Amino acid sequence: MEVRETATLREKAYDAFKKRLFSRDIRPGQFLSQRELVEVTGMPLGAIRELVPRLEADGLIKTVPQRGMQIAHVDVDLIRNAFQLRLILEREAAAEFCRKAEDTTLLRLRDEHLAVKREASEGVTPDLLERAQQMDWLFHDQMIDTLGNALISSVYRVNSIKIRLIRQQDTRMLPELVTSVMDEHMRIIDALVARDEAGSVQALEAHIDIARRRALGI
Repeated sequence: MEVRETATLREKAYDAFKKRLFSRDIRPGQFLSQRELVEVTGMPLGAIRELVPRLEADGLIKTVPQRGMQIAHVDVDLIRNAFQLRLILEREAAAEFCRKAEDTTLLRLRDEHLAVKREASEGVTPDLLERAQQMDWLFHDQMIDTLGNALISSVYRVNSIKIRLIRQQDTRMLPELVTSVMDEHMRIIDALVARDEAGSVQALEAHIDIARRRALGI
């Protein structure tokens, strides 16, 4: 019972850390002590002590002697490495999704993206921007999970945290990007609906490359 409670508390601390990271209460490159993490996450010190080794293993923090813990810093190496890993994993996922996804799933995805595009043509509200961002993340997560490999899904989710750190800096969903991102997704979805495996992968590669180039300022 105590082991389960410790694990649950550690998961809650991990979720609290991610939430603060995504809301920019914790910033890339920032130095924090364990007690400062307690304050910003609202979690007890014991849970933070359990959390730190996981964050280090995931590459989300590193311990710097005499300075404390540093949140992952967004630099060229992080951008290149994170997007390269994303591309490797999502290529196989897109091909598998093309083979396995039900027609109803693909048609629903197409309808949802078209609906967002129609709304965006009349102006991008904060609510629409948030829905478009969530749709972006969920679309890619859904393809990855189709592989049915818990290890790959876990690695992908950790890499997604780093991608979101990068997006905070350079490539987060902006009002002027909503339509173009939906268009990029639609090219993938149209190939999926046609059961064009090679076309699906090619459209995905183009989509990821655009995001990578934006992050690098190319």
